[in-house]
Amino acid sequence: MADYKRILVALDLSEESSQVLDKAGEMAKAFGAELCLTHVIEPLTFAYGGDIPMDLSEVQEQLQNQAKEQLRKAGDKFGVAEERQRVVLGQPATEIHRLADELESDLIIMGSHGRHGLALLLGSTANGVLHGAGCDVLAVRVHSD
Repeated sequence: MADYKRILVALDLSEESSQVLDKAGEMAKAFGAELCLTHVIEPLTFAYGGDIPMDLSEVQEQLQNQAKEQLRKAGDKFGVAEERQRVVLGQPATEIHRLADELESDLIIMGSHGRHGLALLLGSTANGVLHGAGCDVLAVRVHSD
C-alpha cells in the first residue's frame, strides 16, 4: 500500500463536500499526511464565451471571495492552515493536475456524483482528473442528503 504524505483535496463546495472532507481527514490521520484544499472556479467568460456585453470581473471576484470563505471554514474543521488552501481560476481538471504537481501531492481526493448515461459520456471533472493525474486519485462517492 502506498504511503501518502501530501493529499490534495479538491472540493466543489457543495453540501456533499463534507463527505469528501471527512474521508480526506480519515486518510490524512491514517497516513500522518498533510492536507491541502482546493476549489477551482471556472472563469465566467468560459461559461458565457464573451456573449454577455458586460464586465463580469466584479461578479467573478465575489465568487472567488465566497469560495475562499467557504474553503476557510472547511479548512478550520481539520486544522488546515490558510496557506494550504487554494482557490484558483481555470478549467478544473487542468488546475487540479497543476496544483497536485506543484504541491508534490501523492494523492488527490475528490467527490464523484456517480453520474450515468449522457453525463458520463460527456465526462466529468472526476473523470478528467483521474485520466491525467500523475499520482493516485481517490474518488469519494457522494450522496445527496
